[in-house]
Amino acid sequence: MTLPIASGALAFALTTFAPAVPVQTAKAPAPIVLPAVQTVKEQVQDYFADVPIMIAVAGCESHYRQFDNDGSVFRGEQNHLDVGVMQINEYYHLEASKALGYDIHTVEGNMAYGRYLYEHEGTAPWSSSAYCWNKDGKQLTYGPVAKIASAVTLN
Repeated sequence: MTLPIASGALAFALTTFAPAVPVQTAKAPAPIVLPAVQTVKEQVQDYFADVPIMIAVAGCESHYRQFDNDGSVFRGEQNHLDVGVMQINEYYHLEASKALGYDIHTVEGNMAYGRYLYEHEGTAPWSSSAYCWNKDGKQLTYGPVAKIASAVTLN
């Protein structure tokens, strides 16, 4: 079937006599900005910036791991009761850490209880790995003197 108006004339009529309708374009949604995610190593470095020996302890004890690849808490190779980035021993410290409000199965709780241990017992709880983090032989500390030991060079 043939239309009586040529297609060119129809287009002219529609554009000339039709009311102008603004074309609305959809705005693209603003990109979602996620907070920067720190690695466990970066968290340890930030948390223990004032106690560098504890950064070395974490590196030697766990290679800065809090979790295994399957998402379970990282456990020690020598002692399965050592957990997390600071390798806190559950047998000796689980109940005490809970009583203080620390969950040693989280990065934050493991580091916080590690700091608590360091402030009360020095680096002694990690003496079994001292061969790795105590290269100069001057970093092994005992008891509450740990707070000043990290600021004083021992001769």
